[in-house]
Amino acid sequence: MMLSSAFYPLHWLKKIDQVAILSCLLSSCVTSSAVAAQKINLKLGLFEKSITIEELKEFGETGKLSSNLQPYGYLLNSEVQKSLQKKFHVDAFLAQQFLEDLFNLPDGKKLIKELNSVLVDSTSEQIKKTLFLTIKQSNSFSILNILEAYPQDELTVNLSAIAKITTQINLSYWQNQLLSPRLTQDLKIKPNRILSNNFDPASLGTEEVYKDTRIFVDQERNRKIVADIYYSFNPRGPLVIMSHGFAADRRFLKYLAHHLVSHGLTVVSVEHPGSNINALIKVSYRGKINQILPASEFIDRPKDISFVLNELEKINQKTGYLQGKFNTQQVSMIGHSFGGYTALALAGGVLNPKELRKFCQNSSSLERSPADWLQCAAAELPYRNIYLKDRRIVQAIAFNPIIGHLFAQDLSTVNIPTLILASTEDGITPIVSQQLQPFQQMKEEKYLVVAAGATHMSVTDISYLNSAMGQSTLVQEVMDQKANPVREMARGLSLAFIQQMTPQAEVYRPYLTANYVQSLSSHEISLRLTHQLPNSIITWLKVFYKDYPKPTSHSTYSKHSLLNQLRGNWIQFQSFIKPTKAYTEQLEPIFTDLLKHYSQKTNQLS
Repeated sequence: MMLSSAFYPLHWLKKIDQVAILSCLLSSCVTSSAVAAQKINLKLGLFEKSITIEELKEFGETGKLSSNLQPYGYLLNSEVQKSLQKKFHVDAFLAQQFLEDLFNLPDGKKLIKELNSVLVDSTSEQIKKTLFLTIKQSNSFSILNILEAYPQDELTVNLSAIAKITTQINLSYWQNQLLSPRLTQDLKIKPNRILSNNFDPASLGTEEVYKDTRIFVDQERNRKIVADIYYSFNPRGPLVIMSHGFAADRRFLKYLAHHLVSHGLTVVSVEHPGSNINALIKVSYRGKINQILPASEFIDRPKDISFVLNELEKINQKTGYLQGKFNTQQVSMIGHSFGGYTALALAGGVLNPKELRKFCQNSSSLERSPADWLQCAAAELPYRNIYLKDRRIVQAIAFNPIIGHLFAQDLSTVNIPTLILASTEDGITPIVSQQLQPFQQMKEEKYLVVAAGATHMSVTDISYLNSAMGQSTLVQEVMDQKANPVREMARGLSLAFIQQMTPQAEVYRPYLTANYVQSLSSHEISLRLTHQLPNSIITWLKVFYKDYPKPTSHSTYSKHSLLNQLRGNWIQFQSFIKPTKAYTEQLEPIFTDLLKHYSQKTNQLS
C-alpha cells in the first residue's frame, strides 16, 4: 500500500500541478473500457478543433506534434509530455472505497459538477464510471489510462470552462511559483561574519545518548500513548517534546532527537494513536475512508502532549534512572506537518471551527491542497473557539506545519519564540497559505526558514526514504542525500534556538542568524532565515488575500468578474515573471475569445 506521510488517499486525487492540469484537461480527465474515446473535440467559444487520442498518445511517447496539435505547441512542452507518460501507483481497493465515499459527500458532488462543466455532454454517471474503471483495470493511474476507460468514442472538452476552473484549481501551486523565486532572492544576504571553525552546532555533542520507550495510558480519554525517551546522564536545559505528522510515527525525527541529547538536552518523541500510521491502516481496512481523520484528533493531539508532560512530572519524583531528567516547566515543542499544528495550538493558537467551516463550505474541492483537505476534518467540531495552550511550552518549532484556516488566520495569540520551516516545493502544506500568511500574523519573537528546492518530507529522518511513509503516489519527495542541508540546518538551528533558554544563549546566538543558515545551502537547496517577510512578499500576500475577491459560486461568473480578473491578474503577473513576447501574444487572443464567448452568453441570459 502506497502512502504519503502527510495525506493519503485524498492526496493522489488532489495533488495537481500545472502540467498535470493541462494534460489531464486536454485528455478530458475521464475514462472507460469497452468503448474507448477515439476523438477529443476542443471547444473554445465559437472555435472548435478535433484531435485524436492516437495523436495525443504519439506526442506522449515521442514528443512529436501532429498537424492538428501544432496550434497547441506553445502549451504542449516537454513537461506536459512527461506528465502524459507518468503513472501513479495507487491501492485499487483504497482508491475505489475513497471515491465511493467521496461521491456521497458534498465535496464529491462539487467535484462532479465542476468536471461536468468541462466535459460537454458527459453525464455524472459517465464521469464516475470512468474513474472507477480506470482504478479497476490497473493499479497505475495515468492520463492515457483514463482515456482508455471513457465509455464513449468521442468527447468534447470546453476550454472556456477550464479557464473558469483554473482560477481555482491548485491555486497554491501558482502562488508558490510566483513567490518562491522572489522570496529566495530577496532574503539572500552577503556573508558578513566568519563563523568559528572550532564550533559547529550541527555536529554531535559529547554526551552519550540512551533511549527508553514508555507507554502512557490516559484512561479518561481511552488513549494509549507510546513515547520514545532520549536522554543522557548529564541533562540540562529545556525538555524537548516532539510531535509527528499525520500517518507518521514517533521515529520521524530520531536523528534530531539523538543530536539534541548529545548536547545535554532530554527529548521525548510522542506517538499520537489517532493519527499515526497504524491508525490510518486500520481505518483503511475498515473501508471508512471518509473517516480517515477524526475531527476529535485536532483536540486530542495537544492533549496527548499535556498528558505526557503530567506523567513525566510524576516520573521526575520517582526513584530510578529517569528521576529528575525532565524539565517539564520549561518545554521546547517540535512538530512536523500535523505535529506543527499541534505545537502551535499548545503555543497559544486558538482553534476556530466556526471560521474553518466557512472556508471548507465555500472553497471548491478542486481548489484545495492536501493540507486543506486535512484541516477541513476539524470543521465538524461543534465548538466555537478551542483553547489548548499549555503554559509549560516556552518555545515552538514547526516544520512544514498545517495551519491554513485552523486558527482563523490569526496567530497573534502565539506569544512565545517560534520558528517555522517552509519548503518551496512542498506539495502537501503549500508555503503561502500554510506558512507565509500565518507567519506574517505573528507578533512575538519569530523566525522563518525558507528551504528553496526542499519538499514536505525533506526534514525527516533519511531512514524514511524507502518506507511506506516516505513514499508518495503523486509528489516527488526530496529525502535522499540531497536533503542533507535541510537536516543539517534542523540540527544546528534547532539547537541554537533551544539554547536561547539556557545560560549558553550568547554562545549559540551567532548560529541563530541568516548568515549561518544560508551558509548551509547546497547547489540543490538554498536556505534562508528571516524575522520579517520582505515588502515584495507582503504586497503579494495582500493581493492573494485582499485585493482580488474570490468568486463565491459558479453561477456568478460573468465577463465582468472571472475573465476580467484573469486578464487583470495576468497583467499584474507580467512584470513579475517576465514572460516572452511570443507567449503573451498567444495568450492574448485566448483571453479575447474567452471574453467574447462570455459576452455572448451573458447577453443571451439577459
